[in-house]
Amino acid sequence: MQKTSARLLSLLSLLQARRDWPGALLAERLRVSPRTVRRDVDRLRELGYPIVATKGPDGGYRLDAGRELPPLLFDDEQAVALALALQSAAAATGAGVEEAAARALTTVRQVMPARLRRRIDTFRVTAVERPATGRPDPQVHSSVLIALSAAVHAREVLRFDYTPAHPGGTGPDRSGAEPTLRRAEPHHLVTSGGRWYLLAWDLDRQDWRTFRADRIAPRTPTGPRFTPRELPGGGEVAAFVAGRFRGADGPGDWPCRGEVFLDLPAADVSRYARDGLVEELEPGRCRLVLGSWSWPGLAATIARFDADIEVIGPPELKDAFAQLARRCAEAAASTTTTASRPREQTA
Repeated sequence: MQKTSARLLSLLSLLQARRDWPGALLAERLRVSPRTVRRDVDRLRELGYPIVATKGPDGGYRLDAGRELPPLLFDDEQAVALALALQSAAAATGAGVEEAAARALTTVRQVMPARLRRRIDTFRVTAVERPATGRPDPQVHSSVLIALSAAVHAREVLRFDYTPAHPGGTGPDRSGAEPTLRRAEPHHLVTSGGRWYLLAWDLDRQDWRTFRADRIAPRTPTGPRFTPRELPGGGEVAAFVAGRFRGADGPGDWPCRGEVFLDLPAADVSRYARDGLVEELEPGRCRLVLGSWSWPGLAATIARFDADIEVIGPPELKDAFAQLARRCAEAAASTTTTASRPREQTA
């Protein structure tokens, strides 16, 4: 017979699996007496689980909705899926739940067995702002994302069948083409506009490619290990992918473009960054790449975020901030001097 603690977990798992359970069936599944089931149900109620008794010929139990959130029980696949969803939410911009998702992910990871922590620790995602298309987002199985992320983490050549968009196909993605075998060095997993992408060096085409994850069918085993190549444009994943989406090498065609660190959450900055690129560095801190018609205008635009700013470059942007600071200081001084002067008396 199972120990009481293990039996309680088994009972809770059964109650979560279906809506109603006859008491006699629970006793049979747990290999205990109906009296023991009643005692275990009472213990779960004391822990905060809202278990109600159901009426009927045999009587039974149901796990109901409660006013507070009690401890939850997940199997391995549910736990991994939850961790992936939290990491995706933590990386997303504009939803307003990034910080809470990051805290929840830390909590979930701490209680996970080592074998599951290793699986989710290989999962890394970068969020890239992109206008919504209005089309339904394609679904990607968690096993595919895990396989792609594991290959990125292990730096192993990935073999996969890829189904490209087909001009003559039907449906929102014009799919219908036959899948082809591809070989690539996976660099990063990216989410943008509700879709998942794999940024990789295509070994057959000898160029960087951004593959739709929902069109990838990974093959096993993976290939040999490789030394990662340097990503064009300074190695910034979000900037490079966003440039590919725009069909250009950077965020917009502004004559003046600069890069800064801001002590603000990426979600707060992305709402007002226009066509700028925002990359989450850590909770409460992000990287912003933004363009403007003039360097003073760019400095003033960035300063309006009302946060500590660290200029990465170029030097013209630093000079513009210095000029803006002098003008603001002179404006503040002139305002103080004018306010201290007595008003002239008029006849």
